[in-house]
Amino acid sequence: MIVTLTANPSLDRTVALNGTLARGAVLRTTGTTVDPGGKGINVARVLRRAGLDVLAVLPADHGDPLLTALDERALPYVAVATSGPARNNITIAEPDGTTTKLNEPGHTCTGRTLGELHTAVLNAACGATWAVLCGSLPPGIPDTWYADLVTAMRSLGCRVAVDTSEAPLLALAEQLPTSAPDLIKPNSDELAQLTGADATALEAGAAAGDLGPVIDAGQVLVQRGVGAVLATLGAAGAVLVTSEGAWHASTTSATVRSTVGAGDSSLAGYLVAEQAGELPGECLRHAVAYGSAAVALPGTELPGPESVDPSAVRITEFQDRPEPPAHVLPSHP
Repeated sequence: MIVTLTANPSLDRTVALNGTLARGAVLRTTGTTVDPGGKGINVARVLRRAGLDVLAVLPADHGDPLLTALDERALPYVAVATSGPARNNITIAEPDGTTTKLNEPGHTCTGRTLGELHTAVLNAACGATWAVLCGSLPPGIPDTWYADLVTAMRSLGCRVAVDTSEAPLLALAEQLPTSAPDLIKPNSDELAQLTGADATALEAGAAAGDLGPVIDAGQVLVQRGVGAVLATLGAAGAVLVTSEGAWHASTTSATVRSTVGAGDSSLAGYLVAEQAGELPGECLRHAVAYGSAAVALPGTELPGPESVDPSAVRITEFQDRPEPPAHVLPSHP
């Protein structure tokens, strides 16, 4: 069982345009889709499609359209009563793959809801293999909550993955190593926030094939207690850093239809392989394969195993410091 926590869930409405978005213009749409959203829910949906047992924990009232959407997709969940309906997020998708997102902040989480949500996720995590804490926090939840949850879960026997940003991410970093998760999934900006590295240098280096700064930043987090750092780098692929070494994954460029949910799909792909007992390099291979499959899909559509091709992902393993790459793992047949 993998448990996911989505503290700030949403209904994600994607509006597809037949041309370029222009401020102040009247635009024609080619279609609209509505999906249950929030990073933890996205991860759970991908894992469920891959055949894994999942349980999504979230705040939502009985009768909320979000829960109806989860029921329609047969996604198991535990919902804690809260102060209002799930927020609505809007994604505007252009034909060239450019996406513009309008995200509501979410309703304020009361002290009662926070207490019940805290209890619900800890209860669900007992006996689980992984607890995945994802996304932004709504008003009313302190920035330190993810850090507090990671600390509380240390005695439960499950491993913990975290994918968040901004203030909750910085609060997690401030409490390392006490709050160190088993897996963290930053993008280049978030990796810079966590380590004090220069985000521009990380992005420019990765785009030019110099992965040293990314690996160095990942090693900083591993030295501070984080089990594994899965750094997603957009078109430059992804890097995995653990105490055992570092790996880079790259793939041929896919036609980008939407980047929404790509990072969530990457995290899910990593967990799919990890649950199957794969080694770190293969876990990274699946992470990038799932992320690549996600960007080729429209709107907030998420990939299933039938659209994922791990054999298209090339893995390079670095023995110590990437000067030069020491070994390239073979692709699956």
